[in-house]
Amino acid sequence: MSDELIIPRHVAIILDGNGRWARKRGLPRNAGHVQGARVVEDMCEITWNKGIEYFTVYAFSTENWSRPDDEVAALMKLLRNYMVNAVKRANKNNMCVRVIGDKSRLDPDLQESIEDLEKKTADNTGLHFQIAINYGGRDEITRAVRDIAGAVAEGRVKPEDIDADLIGSRLDTKDLPDPDLLIRTCGEQRISNFLLWQIAYTEFYYTDVAWPDFNEEELDKAIAAYNKRDRKYGGLKNA
Repeated sequence: MSDELIIPRHVAIILDGNGRWARKRGLPRNAGHVQGARVVEDMCEITWNKGIEYFTVYAFSTENWSRPDDEVAALMKLLRNYMVNAVKRANKNNMCVRVIGDKSRLDPDLQESIEDLEKKTADNTGLHFQIAINYGGRDEITRAVRDIAGAVAEGRVKPEDIDADLIGSRLDTKDLPDPDLLIRTCGEQRISNFLLWQIAYTEFYYTDVAWPDFNEEELDKAIAAYNKRDRKYGGLKNA
């Protein structure tokens, strides 16, 4: 049996604990989000250096709109700040960036910035970095089903031709491999409507560490735990 460490090709993370991290230090919640954003940038470099090819983070869910207005505004400001130098930073690091989720609810300037970022980094061959913004797994599947229903109504798709591959081709993550490892920080053990379709065979790892304190050492622990799993798909061991 080989002792060689298996590096997951695709790691997805539910970023949890920004607010609790800030509260513990007597800081406003936004301070936790700012620190959390810094950690995301650090982890992009760390994951790629470890051989991870795809890195997906849950930044803002469809349910997050119900948070206090000032917190939502602060999160949107963080996103705008990220977009200022995002193209330059991504191209410097040969990183392909993609936003998943329903972008139609975002302000027009953010939609334009995202479109520009995705277009100008599409051919980069380094880390594939996905940011889930206004994303919800149920919403994603609903949008995919609605799209397929429209195609059926127009005669472009036959009902009997609908299968998992067709549905997958309508999802925000089309052309992306499913996550091998899903990490959730800060002690919570819920999926929270994240990548519901894609995590059918994903390994889960939970840590009590809040996202602003997450680092390379914590990622190594997650990868070590991943290596202890007996990966199987449909009864067949993953080679």
